[in-house]
Amino acid sequence: MTPEHVDETRPQDLLEYERRFWGRGRSVAGVDEAGRGPLAGPVVAAAVILPPDTLVEGADDSKQLSREVREQLFDDIRRAALCVGVGAASVREIDRRNILRATTVAMQRALEQLAEAPEHVVVDGLPVKWLGREHDAVVDGDALIHSIGCASIVAKVVRDRLMQRLAARYPGYGWERNSGYGTAEHRAAIEEFGLTPHHRLTFTGLQYELAL
Repeated sequence: MTPEHVDETRPQDLLEYERRFWGRGRSVAGVDEAGRGPLAGPVVAAAVILPPDTLVEGADDSKQLSREVREQLFDDIRRAALCVGVGAASVREIDRRNILRATTVAMQRALEQLAEAPEHVVVDGLPVKWLGREHDAVVDGDALIHSIGCASIVAKVVRDRLMQRLAARYPGYGWERNSGYGTAEHRAAIEEFGLTPHHRLTFTGLQYELAL
């Protein structure tokens, strides 16, 4: 019988995917996003290229890690990576384009910020129709492919830090804790204070006066 703590869906070699390309001398960029679901704030994407045979101990799907662990791993990833790119799409772009198109824009911008062009791209989730370059897409890739897991941590930390800065400008919404997600605290604050310029109108479905 398999021990309960063993996850058979995860590869035994966390670099199994990347090794297929490294063995042919090709670099791999893992891409992931953070912030598709919140009521406020941008969507942020990150792209990470790791040197061959580089494993960042502890790097995993960012949703499974505490904020403190993510912060530590963020520094570890930046030190270990060949290069890291970060891109974002604003609230206005989300409202104008829709979240799927805005997420694609953030991913494109992250890839453009890489110091070197990757020879292969792999993204978390489903294929990205408008990405503009060939790529693989892997559902649960942030847990299965190491470079995507690293990208998920970078994107999450960058976005959380941004929301913490915005929280200081717009106190009362709890963004330093909820990162703009629709928690009870956040929804109650919208009812009390109205919307800010950083709320996604297409997500809230509300027509409050902007709290300037």
